[in-house]
Amino acid sequence: MQEITFRKPSDLHVHFRDGPMLAAVVPYTARDFRHALVMPNLVPPVTTTAMAAAYRERIMAAVPEGLDFTPLMTCYLTDDTDAGDLVAGFRDGVTVGAKLYPAHATTNSQHGVTNIRNIRDVLVAMADAGMPLLTHGERVRPDIDVFDREKFFIDEILVPTLEEIPTLRVVMEHITTADGALAARSFGDRVAATITPQHLLFNRNALFEGGLRPHLYCLPVLKREEHRLALRQAATSGLPNYLLGTDTAPHLRRDKEADCGCAGVFSAPVALEAYLQVFEEENALDRFERFATLNGAAFYRLEVPQETVTYVRRERYVAEQIEVGDQSVIPLHAGKSVGWSKLGAGAEH
Repeated sequence: MQEITFRKPSDLHVHFRDGPMLAAVVPYTARDFRHALVMPNLVPPVTTTAMAAAYRERIMAAVPEGLDFTPLMTCYLTDDTDAGDLVAGFRDGVTVGAKLYPAHATTNSQHGVTNIRNIRDVLVAMADAGMPLLTHGERVRPDIDVFDREKFFIDEILVPTLEEIPTLRVVMEHITTADGALAARSFGDRVAATITPQHLLFNRNALFEGGLRPHLYCLPVLKREEHRLALRQAATSGLPNYLLGTDTAPHLRRDKEADCGCAGVFSAPVALEAYLQVFEEENALDRFERFATLNGAAFYRLEVPQETVTYVRRERYVAEQIEVGDQSVIPLHAGKSVGWSKLGAGAEH
């Protein structure tokens, strides 16, 4: 296939940050996606409906004129989350879900939930309202290997919670293992999972190819080849439980290449091209629209976009860096070429 047209997709897991970084990165996502589900782990985190509404306004101010783009807002769960405020924000259409960050699991998660029992009443209220719980699915303890955190989270937190609260709807964000892929399809339409481009493209060897590769370091970390293959099978299966969610996560180059570098892959400039590469390699381009557009709209109960986009099989060079003031961010595939190019306004970009 040399050309593919599909209804404009939604990126159901993005980090926009704030301030100058937000202004620099929002246009990349707004250009290619109809919606973006925005993570709330700012400093300070977005913990209330009012904070989510204010953050949405800052995002919209960074969207280039003429683009039909909607940020979907979330709240950050803490041990002290106000269930009334949370559910009111969802029912009023300000937010679409709430994010569970186990404390100290990832970037800016130090305010996260210390024990799932502390928010049981919040989860029940969310279930009653039909509000999805979005999970950073890692169990963080000194005795758990970093590569096993997802399985421990599934076994010790996710499955017991789903069984205890049988109407709770859950999105397993950025699954990285065969265990995550299996769990996502084991609870019918109650559970879905987002999958990132980097976890489809690379296994953990890529982190050490020719030396340490900080711009491929993310959390959850890349896993073994067997897990990458399981994720590719899941994403391209056509099943409704798997959703496009890039987890695009920009950090300044100086912070990635530090002695204690930040976790995150900035994929927004090439996200759709990267996914298309995977679907092409798996002979599944006919199922791409389901993964990229239809599955997410169904789970989050969004209107399916009618606008279509077209990509052609033609190489495009990726910039070596993206400027953010006098600093820079390094995108996925920096300084290399991707095999697909978007058509728009009579020109490719």
